[in-house]
Formats: sequence, structure tokens, C-alpha cells
Amino acid sequence: MKMLIIFTLTTVTLVCAEPLLGQGGGEKPIAGVGPTGPIKKWHTGFKFVEGPMADGKGNVYFSDLQANKIHKIDADGKLSVFSDELKGPNGLMFNTKGELVACEMNAGRVVAFDVDSKKLRVVADTYEGKGFGGPNDLVTDLQGGVYFTDFRTAKGKQDKMGVYYVAADGKVSRLVDSLKSPNGIILSTDEKILYVIPSSGPEIYSYAVESPGKVGPGKVFCKLQAAPGKKGNPTGDGVAIDTKGNLYFTAGSGIQVFNPKGDHLGTITFPEAPANVDFGGTDFKTLIVTARTSVYSVPMEATGHRFGKK
Repeated sequence: MKMLIIFTLTTVTLVCAEPLLGQGGGEKPIAGVGPTGPIKKWHTGFKFVEGPMADGKGNVYFSDLQANKIHKIDADGKLSVFSDELKGPNGLMFNTKGELVACEMNAGRVVAFDVDSKKLRVVADTYEGKGFGGPNDLVTDLQGGVYFTDFRTAKGKQDKMGVYYVAADGKVSRLVDSLKSPNGIILSTDEKILYVIPSSGPEIYSYAVESPGKVGPGKVFCKLQAAPGKKGNPTGDGVAIDTKGNLYFTAGSGIQVFNPKGDHLGTITFPEAPANVDFGGTDFKTLIVTARTSVYSVPMEATGHRFGKK
């Protein structure tokens, strides 16, 4: 069953929250990207949703950070609580073991769940003897490692905001400590470039991955675009990537899409400001967007890249 059909069968949410782009929405689909259909509000009524993650079987997991819950939407569109034991769950992603790895922001650690048993293990909770201020987002690699951002400092914990890597053997390394409020993070499809989104300005940074857990100097990859008629610099949050290497950055104006060269291809707007984004559905051609109180879905021409799958 295609995920798009599942969305039209879901009855617990609003069916059409925004008109089809290019047909009354004031925007045209981005060539080769989409959307190919209407943006739909899938589930709503949450406190602050984050970190959508699909498993390729039609299931989607996402965090309600302020409610301390990770939710699951199954292939039939049914919503349930996957876990309520984390303090401020944020970014989610599957690793090569099939575990659901999560940033536990308010507990200062990264953890992993066995999806079937829901048994939890700690991936990382200290670096050089001190805890983390607030792990925010993460990306897993094919070597079984995890890159993650530590969004804030705290007394008795890390004195710098940073980007870290946890190797498969548990060794933690700090890769970057020069960015203010590092937030979203993702790898290129070949895992040779690490992208980091600071929520302190419009610049998106890229780092050449010299080997797993080792990166070269950072450089500005692109700058987020200001929304029409809005003053001030836009800031980003989450990010997804498709199989062509196009990057989907969440910002107040919507989902800003850039190609691998850093060229802005267009922006997909939503009724609420998006916090994070992922591709889902059995064919990974549906964009899943967590935006404040709601989870949205939109069919795409592009196909999302899957991390953690060899």
C-alpha cells in the first residue's frame, strides 16, 4: 500500500490544510522535486513536535519534545505513544542495527531503542568526564557511528556548544566547537560531507568527512533565504536529503530546498513553521514535516535518502 493512499484514509486529522502548490497556493512545484499533490495535516494537537523518522515499512516516529514523548504513526495511520520515558526527546534516526537513536535533550544524552522490545541503552552521555548541555539532532553513518549536535552549555557540563561523533565502540570525539547553537545535522548521500545548521544565523556550514568521526575545516555551504516581506535574517532547524543530494532545510518560511552546489531551488510553505523534516512512505516519496503542533505530509517527485541501510 502506498503511503499516499494511507493519508487519504486517515480520519483523525484534517484532510486538506493547504491548497496544492501551483493551483491556488501561489507557488509552483520545484522541478524534479515537487510537491506532486496537496499538503495535508496528518495529526495535530501536540505541544512541540520534532525529529520525524520513517522506517520504510509505512511507520513514522516523531518526538513531542515538551510532552516528553516519542509517538508512532503506523502504516494504517494510527497514532500511539512509542515511549514516554525520555526527558525532552528531539532528533531521531535509525542506525545500522535497526535501533531508533534519539537525542534526549533535557537529560543531556543520546540513547537508542530496540524498536521491538523498547529496551533502551545509552549511546553517549559524557565527553571528557562532563555531560552534554542539550543534544539536539543527529545523523547515523554506515560504520555504526552517530554525529550529533550539542545545542547549549550548562553549569557543570560542556563549556562549549559543539558537534560530536560517537563511534560504534562508544568513543566520543568533539569535531566542531566554533558554531553558536548548532542545531540540525545531516550527511551527504555518500557520507563524505557533513552539513550543520546553526540556529543563530542564515548560514549553513559543510565539512569534508576525512574519515568517520574526522572532519576538515568548515565553510559556508549556503545561506537561507529571507521570506518575502520579512525583515531580519532567517534561521534554520532541521534537514532532510534526497537521493540526488538536494537538501531540505526547515525555516520559518517553510522548507527551503537547495541543490548539492548550494543553489536555492525553491521553498515549500506550510500552515505552521516547520521544525524538522524527513522522507517517509514505503517508497520514500512522501515528505513528513513536524511543525509546531502538527505533523504534515506531502507527496513528492523526489525520493528520500535512507540512512543506516547498507
